[in-house]
Amino acid sequence: MKLLLTSGGVTNPSIHAALERLLGKPVGEAHALCIPTAQWGHPACGPTSVRGLLAADSRWAHLTGLGWASLGVLELTALPTIGAERWVPWVRAADVLLVDGGDAAYLAHRMRESGLADLLPSLEETVWVGVSAGSMVLTPRIGQYFLEWAGAPDDRTLGVVGFSLFPHLDAFPTNTMADAERWAADLDVPAYVIDEQTAIVVADGAVEVVSEGRWAMLEPQERGRR
Repeated sequence: MKLLLTSGGVTNPSIHAALERLLGKPVGEAHALCIPTAQWGHPACGPTSVRGLLAADSRWAHLTGLGWASLGVLELTALPTIGAERWVPWVRAADVLLVDGGDAAYLAHRMRESGLADLLPSLEETVWVGVSAGSMVLTPRIGQYFLEWAGAPDDRTLGVVGFSLFPHLDAFPTNTMADAERWAADLDVPAYVIDEQTAIVVADGAVEVVSEGRWAMLEPQERGRR
């Protein structure tokens, strides 16, 4: 897959250009599937926010409201009940998967349960656009700081990429750089800290930061030394 991992979506011209570079076509010619599933696992989300995402309300102008050629919904909780022979062709026909935020641990669980996680390696030309938890789910760990779903056995996620991600830098009082540094101290992988104007592009084995805002790269803490 080609990955566009964001905090707040496609929020500026630089990220928009990166998206179209990954797609190989204008957004208006690309067919998208929206995945709202992570919202169900987070206490701050629910029916109203899911509706806003799917209706491309102004709050989601930077994701579902970008003017896609078509926009469909892929609800992962339904997939185990309908069979892969139905939903896999839908995914393969899409140019892009728009994966919204919520709880990354819950999303990882549903991706494994539905079979979507196993399908990802075969989607070589598909673009994954993640927002917040929709980006974090592809990392190895999210840290206890972001673990909201009570059913999660631990903070491990899918590990598609080799780094962790701290989104929403400075967007909330509890998402400062100092908070990010405390969060990263418990991780054993590199971590990116990104604001709403920053994205991480992963394609062809390369990682690139695209930003019109603020970001940082935090290396893992040395362990076993005193």
